[in-house]
Amino acid sequence: MSTIVLLTLTGLALAAMYFLLAAGLSLIFGLMDVLNFAHGAFFTWGAYVAWWTVGRAADVLGPTGAFLLALVAATLAVAALAAAVEIGLLRPLYRRPIYQVLVTLGIGLALSQLTSVIWRPDARPFPQPDWLVATSTVFGARVPNNRFLLIAAALAVLGGLLLFLRRTRYGLIVRAGAENREMVQALGIDVDRAFTLVFALGGALAGLGGVFGAAYFGSINPNFGSVNLIFAFIVVVIGGLGSVTGSALAAVVIGLAQQFGNYYTSWAGDFVVVLLLAVVLLVRPRGLLGTLQ
Repeated sequence: MSTIVLLTLTGLALAAMYFLLAAGLSLIFGLMDVLNFAHGAFFTWGAYVAWWTVGRAADVLGPTGAFLLALVAATLAVAALAAAVEIGLLRPLYRRPIYQVLVTLGIGLALSQLTSVIWRPDARPFPQPDWLVATSTVFGARVPNNRFLLIAAALAVLGGLLLFLRRTRYGLIVRAGAENREMVQALGIDVDRAFTLVFALGGALAGLGGVFGAAYFGSINPNFGSVNLIFAFIVVVIGGLGSVTGSALAAVVIGLAQQFGNYYTSWAGDFVVVLLLAVVLLVRPRGLLGTLQ
């Protein structure tokens, strides 16, 4: 029983990390029709900004204060980076999707190399407060506390995104702009500013996910985001391109399948994920939901 509980909670925490990374991808594609291949690099930069912040603030604020500051710093820094990328490089290419893909892919590669130059290519342990590393007992299973924090963060992000899309003025503007950009502009609404906000929000989610991903794995390296980006794309495709709730559902399925598969065999976890992707593409090509929800 304790093993099932441990695998379930750990799988849900892995799913939460995938969702934090995939939510930004899904949001940007669903609202802007842009496949952002630089998203993995944003995830990596969030982790490294957090690592850098904790290393300099721990003596002043203590481990917990430094970790909280790192969450804020990583989120804001990557949001600013994403906004700069959208304004400077992507905005002129909204009607040229192939160029968008090439540009975001190039940005991702460049940022990954820059990460190695600035922070060196070696893996680095990610410092966490003792209470995050400590474990809590749930039905006999000893589960690290950072798993619970990661799940709570993903639930909060999911709720916040749904409120943003359905209840805020900017959320409604962006959804309308995604459907008919010319009509919204004719009403005197600055769609470009709204799209920049969306891209910055996607970057902020990647930065936040990078911090929690670093806490989940305990270490970071320059390829940290690239590896997880593959699974994030699978989450987005299975959930439905542009569906935030679909991404959340797909992340849970993939996280649990991967965790249980890797526990019982050394290879089945990733195989099951690919098999799920193939089945969904054959049976339901638009994904589990497939619309902006």
